Amino acid sequence: MNEGLNVRDGLPDALRVLLNDYPRELWEIHPNFSQLILFWLDRHQMFRRLIGKLSEETENALSQNVDPRVFNARLSKYAGFFVRELHGHHTIEDQHYFPLLKQLETGLESGFDILDRDHHSIDAQLDTFIVKANQVIQFEGSATNWRDEVGPFSSQLKLASHNLNRHLVDEEELVVPILLKHQPESLA
Repeated sequence: MNEGLNVRDGLPDALRVLLNDYPRELWEIHPNFSQLILFWLDRHQMFRRLIGKLSEETENALSQNVDPRVFNARLSKYAGFFVRELHGHHTIEDQHYFPLLKQLETGLESGFDILDRDHHSIDAQLDTFIVKANQVIQFEGSATNWRDEVGPFSSQLKLASHNLNRHLVDEEELVVPILLKHQPESLA
């Protein structure tokens, strides 16, 4: 199985063993469902909502008569917040959560290696995302030509959205069952 974000359709079955014991549809009613899990899943939902809002605003900019100044202000606000928060989230996971979770379930260590590679891939995509967003924001030509700048940003946004969602689903399906099983006090 190819593990790259662009091509995978989920984690390998060998990394989904705990998901069979702790299925997603029962997470919220599990007695070990904690405030930490709720907070972490809420952060993931926030990233999905932000990228959804960016996608909606971008599609409107491409298909409607939108004032570039209004769009650019929204793009700057939402994209900046999205990138900062996602980078911070990944840093906390990489430096604190994942090392502990690897120790709790050593048989799933390769899953965290996949997630780590995802983080590096997403970081590289965010670099391109930022470049494309800045090209839109800094463009000083006509509204018609401005839309020509929005198109490449839209393409990058679609790729980022697809890959981020794939990563978030896989991460949730690896991490939440471990948290439900072990209830690590050091993460409480």
